[in-house]
Amino acid sequence: MNVTEKASEGLSRTFEIVFAADDLQARLEAKIEEIRPEVRLKGFRPGKVPVSHIRKMFGESIMGDMLNELVPETTQKTLTDNNIRPASQPEIDVKSDAKEVATGKIDFAFEIRLEVMPDFEPADPAKLKVTRPVAEVADKQIDEALGNLADESRSYAAKKGGKKAKAETGDIVVINFAGSIDGELFDGGSAEGSRVAIGDGAFIPGFEEQLVGAKVDEDRELKVTFPDDYQAKHLAGKEAVFAVTVTGLESKQDAAVDDELAKRLGLEDLDGLKDALKKRFETEHAGQSRMKVKREVLDQLDGAHDFELPPKMVEAEFENIWREISHAMENDQLEDDDKNKSEDALKEEYRAIAERRVRLGLVLAEIGRANKIDVTQEELSRAVNQEAMKYQGQEKQVVEFYTKNPDAVAQLRAPIYEEKVVDYILELATVKDKKVSRDDLFAEDEEAAPKKKAAAKKKTAAKKAAAKPAAKKAPAKKATAEKAPAKKAAAKKPAAKKAPAKKAAAKKA
Repeated sequence: MNVTEKASEGLSRTFEIVFAADDLQARLEAKIEEIRPEVRLKGFRPGKVPVSHIRKMFGESIMGDMLNELVPETTQKTLTDNNIRPASQPEIDVKSDAKEVATGKIDFAFEIRLEVMPDFEPADPAKLKVTRPVAEVADKQIDEALGNLADESRSYAAKKGGKKAKAETGDIVVINFAGSIDGELFDGGSAEGSRVAIGDGAFIPGFEEQLVGAKVDEDRELKVTFPDDYQAKHLAGKEAVFAVTVTGLESKQDAAVDDELAKRLGLEDLDGLKDALKKRFETEHAGQSRMKVKREVLDQLDGAHDFELPPKMVEAEFENIWREISHAMENDQLEDDDKNKSEDALKEEYRAIAERRVRLGLVLAEIGRANKIDVTQEELSRAVNQEAMKYQGQEKQVVEFYTKNPDAVAQLRAPIYEEKVVDYILELATVKDKKVSRDDLFAEDEEAAPKKKAAAKKKTAAKKAAAKPAAKKAPAKKATAEKAPAKKAAAKKPAAKKAPAKKAAAKKA
């Protein structure tokens, strides 16, 4: 075997591997002798088939199998012998005709093309100085949360005043209704005992507003127009009339912040509820502090390194990001800052983000490698189980998916590894805590150099598309006019029933 480095430019390498024809024929002869005792052919005693006959019958196939084994073995040996850490999967380009190689007429030659990992010295974590914002949980914060819980848990009861009481915003009006278009009732447009929360916005425009001032036993005629983008196409844009009879009127009852509130929420008393809220907020604050100090660490590491990046690695990262951006563009979901930019400007900006990601990934990987940081099997198993728990009823299929898909496991491994390396860096770095308010802790940071630091802020592109297991949750069924053509999925009120006059569920929250 002869190995020649044909090209070395930047991080790109090309090697030519040549196996002499005589060497291959000797290997072929040895292989035939090895399998000869097992060969069974008609007209020959077991194990007595002549070598020449085996070669004639199976030589090309045996040679093909040998080459299929030699190529990956030789590729790995070449990388090892040359101390190469590949940054991309090596590309193999076979230069020889397999039939001529099998007959011994020519040498077997192939090329290995790949990109190598850049050689650089990572910054010393001990020299980093970062500030970690921390916020205490204020009593006011807990009081506000208690007030919100009390408001959310308030029950509804018949409004005072009996039949003289009038419906107001915030009340629930219980109605029977029948909808018609051009005097004809339409499917899904009628219901009894439907509960409408005035001001909730769950029904099509104009429906709830026309119930303000309604009394029990009152009949009303509501005139509305279905939105042009209404999900039931046969109703979209049409005017409709709903004959309504009010059968009940309810208002929210006062709810005190006391032990009873805590018990309704499954806790022993008010002190227990306050303690639970405090712990929840402490966890939120700790997570946000961690995120911000990690961002500062990454920003400093990004600014401290400037080395050539593997082009294919950058391109793959950019393609992942651009796939998300393209989807956002198609669905009019771009961030406000991006909406007025040209596609070329966006590509330039997000390519810079891809370069930052690759750079930081290589830096963190090198720090982790140099300090023998790794992800244990126990940590991976825990991550797989946590992922499986997201798909209730399909946990077994999710675990099987990861068991059979190493690439999917690698997707789980990457963030665990990153967090462990960041933990290691923070242990060595000088970290100064700075007390801030909760508002400041959760405020978005301004980026001093957006083109270079944009990856820390861009929400649309900053999250990689995670591999989703085949065992996904069943998709929600489309709403039909016969069932609930106008209900908005997120608009739930206590004990409110489905009603056909509600908005389309497709509206984004």
